[in-house]
Amino acid sequence: MLRGNYAAKIDDKGRLKIPNAFRALVESKHGNELFVTSLTGEYVRIYPMPVWQALEEKLARVPSTHPARLKFLDRVNYYGQAAEVDAQGRVVIHSRLRDSAGMAGDVDVFGQYDCLDVWNHERFIAKLQREPYSDADAKALSEFGI
Repeated sequence: MLRGNYAAKIDDKGRLKIPNAFRALVESKHGNELFVTSLTGEYVRIYPMPVWQALEEKLARVPSTHPARLKFLDRVNYYGQAAEVDAQGRVVIHSRLRDSAGMAGDVDVFGQYDCLDVWNHERFIAKLQREPYSDADAKALSEFGI
């Protein structure tokens, strides 16, 4: 399980050095092949390839003309590319997604159970302020016993 967060940097070539704790867990369980994408272009989501493939198998059960499926695939394919973790533990964030998500300099890498989210640090702080955790959020989660 990928949990917690680590500060990281995007280098001049658009590479993210995946924090060692996350890298070790992903590589030991899934290998070094990844799918790097986003649904909104606001941040980067990094899926271990087997996790992404399991999601694709679920998508294959949705009718190919379903509008939500089409929107989802349009976005993840527009922003997405297959990638590999290199020998130094880095992964390239391709330029379209890097520009859209503001991936330069300091970033935050968050464990999201079975994938990683990478956010521009300032953009994430603004998101936290813009979207506070509310009583309605607590109530919605309480329905799941959380």
